[in-house]
Amino acid sequence: MKKTNIFDWLNYGFIAITSLLCALPMVLMVMVSITDERTIQKYGYDLLPKMYSLDAYKRIFTSGDMIVRSYILTVLITVVGTFLAVLITAMAAFALSNKKVRYRNGWSLYFFFTMLFNGGLVPWYLINRALHVNDSIFALLIPNLLFNAFNMFLVRNYMNSLPDELRESAIIDGARDTVIAFKIYFPLSIPVLAAVGLFYGMGYWNDWWNAIMLISDRKLYPLQYMLFALQSNMNMMTDLQKGGNMVGVIVPQESLKMATVVVTVGPIIMLYPFLQRYFIKGLIMGSVKG
Repeated sequence: MKKTNIFDWLNYGFIAITSLLCALPMVLMVMVSITDERTIQKYGYDLLPKMYSLDAYKRIFTSGDMIVRSYILTVLITVVGTFLAVLITAMAAFALSNKKVRYRNGWSLYFFFTMLFNGGLVPWYLINRALHVNDSIFALLIPNLLFNAFNMFLVRNYMNSLPDELRESAIIDGARDTVIAFKIYFPLSIPVLAAVGLFYGMGYWNDWWNAIMLISDRKLYPLQYMLFALQSNMNMMTDLQKGGNMVGVIVPQESLKMATVVVTVGPIIMLYPFLQRYFIKGLIMGSVKG
């Protein structure tokens, strides 16, 4: 059994201190979100608040059923959109990783071009209007569904690192490209697919731009946009309070900001530890190979 020397103990201590420093802002964020607004105004941010309050969370979750509906809608869009985006990305990467596909280098250049230039806001809006996705759930799904070229190249490079003999032996056994992709390449590419899946999932979860541009029905507001609107209302109430129009009313502005962050970031933070080992391995393999 290997003995632990002084250098190992120093490493353990350094990692423990670094982890504590990384976790400290998150703990402070949670504590401020449950701190009474008057206490924040008087003493500032504190890890051990002198007075606790859940007013910020009450304002978020007691605004009728809109927040709950937005939460459910955002979870649905994130799950479905991430699955479809990863599937499309994987299929495109699988095709471009096949050396027998004609003009694959030309297609790669075409996708790379989109990383450097885009059509702009007006063409993007006109295309969505032409697809008739306005004021529908597809307005939150389709605009982000087309794969990101950077993610596609990550997956393609990872698949390029797989032995060509896998594909050749499957072809000899009579397997079609669909079978090769879904039963051989995709299972072996789980690390990089999990990494790009986290990218897509965060994009869908944090999306509010599509709602501003394409949605006018409040029932279709995603979580981020609903909380953005709630925060705007709180800022307006604060301005009215400063103007003397709401005397005696304490608006939980600072605690509401932190509670909003907890509500929006919490699910992603809880999901990341399960994908961490795939995330790191997928990024390293997809970046340096191919």
